[in-house]
Amino acid sequence: MDQIIVRGGNELHGEIPITGAKNACLTLMPLTLLTDQPLTLTNAPRLSDIRTMTQLLQSLGAEVASLQDGQVLAMSSHALTSQTADYDIVRKMRASILVLGPLLARYGQGVVSLPGGCAIGARPVDLHLKAFEAMGAELDLRDGYVWAKAPAGGLKGAVIDFPIVSVGATENALMAAALAKGTTVIKNAAREPEIVDLAVCLRRMGAQIEGEGTSTITIQGVTSLGGATHPVVTDRIELGTYMLAPAICGGEVECLGGRIDLLAAFCEKLDEAGISVTETPRGLKVARKNGRVRAVDVVTEPFPGFPTDLQAQIMALMCTAEGTSVLEERIFENRFMHAPELARMGARIEVHGGTARVTGIEKLKGAPVMATDLRASVSLILAGLAAEGETVVSRVYHLDRGYEKVVRKLSGVGAQIERIKEVHHDE
Repeated sequence: MDQIIVRGGNELHGEIPITGAKNACLTLMPLTLLTDQPLTLTNAPRLSDIRTMTQLLQSLGAEVASLQDGQVLAMSSHALTSQTADYDIVRKMRASILVLGPLLARYGQGVVSLPGGCAIGARPVDLHLKAFEAMGAELDLRDGYVWAKAPAGGLKGAVIDFPIVSVGATENALMAAALAKGTTVIKNAAREPEIVDLAVCLRRMGAQIEGEGTSTITIQGVTSLGGATHPVVTDRIELGTYMLAPAICGGEVECLGGRIDLLAAFCEKLDEAGISVTETPRGLKVARKNGRVRAVDVVTEPFPGFPTDLQAQIMALMCTAEGTSVLEERIFENRFMHAPELARMGARIEVHGGTARVTGIEKLKGAPVMATDLRASVSLILAGLAAEGETVVSRVYHLDRGYEKVVRKLSGVGAQIERIKEVHHDE
């Protein structure tokens, strides 16, 4: 297994290109199933989940070509050979359920394995299925698969009122409603930028949608959709992560493709901490205003609140801030597994349930640490950038699921960072 070695102490200067959002791209790719015309996505991220979705679409008979070193996906579904998404592919990725809405809407039927062969109640897949039922689909769960069939004249417009906010279910309902007969109203819809991006792309294909970005989305079904070329929205979590790099170790970095509206709550916290964020024609420029960063309190919330996926990274910043900060995690339990690892570098952190209290110190010290999940792994790299001496981060395979070319991007702005194969010594 690989390790990442960081030697702290360097200020960062230059620019970091931000890739397209993985979660947006995974939702946009199934749109090819809604049309027989070509769909091209630009600014696609090069990550393992994207390759899995490519395999899934190809297994249905869609053509998917990866161009320009994987940054452009050219797709066509003019002649599908199957409407069945097999367990062998679906088990690798929960986003696979997003092919069901498009298959139902265009072909009147779809068979999709339950993600990971899970029991239906415990997983939020039931919200996707309730939306299809509201539009007249008949559903049968057997042998670990969802068998879905539209009524004779196709899916019908409906009022879909979600009991809880679900990004995936909102996306699936939105795609299915684009070709349904009549009007569909999605209430308590998710408001994330990835939903807005999906609606923008659907509109480019000829769909009639309004209200995306609010909790009520209205879709007027059309008889067919055309092709389009669409740039995948910037990855707001990658953006926030790299914005924190100059905040932690000084300097000035421009994040290319960044937009404040993707991270308004996060940018407000940076401002409060004494970090300037300036919009430029190419993205966002980030630098410390003067001296040491100030401690700020953070509460994670669904969009447009502070993202849970940036909590570990801002905790790394707070480790050397002036004062004491309180971070409250309201989205996921067990999301402070990075705290003991940061403590190995000298950080003063007390965790009580869903709250972490961080008392800032002057300087962290490099240490061997272990990544426990995707966001934790990058928070340890950020901490290492500001620490004295050498930090060795193990288990970095978590990183590859959500960040491409971390070492290249950070070393490009002056960080001392390298990736090496882990050496195993005999006992």
